[in-house]
Amino acid sequence: MSTLKVLLGLLVWAPLIYAVVRMVLEAIKFFSDESGERKPLWLNRAIGIVIGLIIMILGEILLGGLGAVPTGHRGIVLRWNAPSGRVLGPGIYYVNPISEKVVNLSVQIKAYTMVCKSASHDLQDVTTTVTLNYAVIPGEASSLYRDVGINYDSVIVKPAVNQSVKSTTSQFNAENLVTERPLVKDSIKSSLVARLSNRFIIEELSITDFEFSPDFTAAIERKVTATQNALTEENNLKVEQFKAQQRVAIATGEAKAIEIQAKAIESQGGKSYIGLKWVEKWNGVLPMYILGGNTSMLMQMPEMK
Repeated sequence: MSTLKVLLGLLVWAPLIYAVVRMVLEAIKFFSDESGERKPLWLNRAIGIVIGLIIMILGEILLGGLGAVPTGHRGIVLRWNAPSGRVLGPGIYYVNPISEKVVNLSVQIKAYTMVCKSASHDLQDVTTTVTLNYAVIPGEASSLYRDVGINYDSVIVKPAVNQSVKSTTSQFNAENLVTERPLVKDSIKSSLVARLSNRFIIEELSITDFEFSPDFTAAIERKVTATQNALTEENNLKVEQFKAQQRVAIATGEAKAIEIQAKAIESQGGKSYIGLKWVEKWNGVLPMYILGGNTSMLMQMPEMK
């Protein structure tokens, strides 16, 4: 389609080209002698120069309107340096080289990085670095160039990013900006969509860094250290409690076992059962000393050989 438009544009100049060529030929014929005599050298040179200039002018007219819109761009056609409302897609084009020219405007995704200084909800100084991926809506390219120009990133995008970051960070305490980072990012992106979606496609927003004042950073580090120490002590306490529960469980088990053994002994005849167990464990050696039943005197038994 674009090639056809180029050919049609060139055909517009066909009558003019024909008229100029006809005029040149008539001029040559006029200055030529019917008898075939050669004209003076200066006259031949003058005619050559005139023909050369005419060819150069024609070439400029024909080729000056030719051009190409790169991939990922739109061509804004200007007529007498004012947007005509005509937008060209990628490809070859031909415009009137006298009254028209084409300005290429990118509609590809661009990355815009900005450092924003603001204050948190608890009045802490915050420096936020964000990267916005966005693109111009192709259908809005002409009006964007007409109303803003080619430097739309500094005129529209930069103030929108700055205001969105400031309005969002003011809703969070400084500590929560870090702990709730995904929520902060989504809030900034939503604000940018509301501000820029009429002319731009908002692809993605990334928070690459948060910076706080040195005093606040030191306070955060102390708090983190204290929290870690408290968690360590809590874990140690849980370990000691578990060990105590283990000891209670072991003691309870031993007491239960003794109780069961006592009941078993009782059921087997009591003292007779104990005597039987004593005999089963006796090694056959008599005691060296005995104590009389009605006396407190300790007597030595003779050694048996």
